[in-house]
Amino acid sequence: MAATPTLSSSSPPISLQASPSSASSKPKHLQLPSTLTLTSLFGTRIALQASSSYRFFPHGKYCRAASANVSLSLPSTRPPATTPEKLPKWSARAIKSFATAELEARKLKYPETGTEALLLGILAEGTSKAAKFLRANGITLLRLREEIVELLGKSDVFFAPAEHPPLTEQAQKAIDWAVEEKLKSGEGGEITVSYLLLGIWSQKESAGHRILAAHGFNDEKAKEVATSLNGGDVDLSFKQRA
Repeated sequence: MAATPTLSSSSPPISLQASPSSASSKPKHLQLPSTLTLTSLFGTRIALQASSSYRFFPHGKYCRAASANVSLSLPSTRPPATTPEKLPKWSARAIKSFATAELEARKLKYPETGTEALLLGILAEGTSKAAKFLRANGITLLRLREEIVELLGKSDVFFAPAEHPPLTEQAQKAIDWAVEEKLKSGEGGEITVSYLLLGIWSQKESAGHRILAAHGFNDEKAKEVATSLNGGDVDLSFKQRA
């Protein structure tokens, strides 16, 4: 009969120093052994390197420490004669929509984040006025995903996109348009998701614009969205753009 696997460690045994009776004690760190050596049924020795730490809490619970990088803005080109201090900030919903757009592009295994992914991000975030307007006009997340694949095709199933797929030229222009229009309005406050939606519509040759148009979105509907930007209408300069 094969020998029972054994687990040995090259580091001293773990010792915990936490007082279970003190509910107000600060969390202690539990550091796993640096190297674990495992002997298999066939006598093979495998070394496992510990690369993360856990936190021990007084009530006997363990939680793995985790971290994430969160962007607090969208990548936009600063307009001429505009200082960083005067550049308007993006709303939390707009930032979340953009982050979700990157995720949607990765799900589709696309190498870049295009205007179609920005639309998906707006719908996936779901709580903005722009997202509600799109749903009211029959543009839903699941339906849009299918239409994007039909329009742009499927990506290579083995392709591994970057963690933050770079913006396409049209997607970058859509974001820059939103910033410029906010500055032109002369209004304070943040750049909302509605600006981002209208920025997508401003790019006439983009996939996002074509998808919106296929669902009956037009300049009249764009005006409806625009009336909610700053409590009134704004100069929709995208109507003059090619």
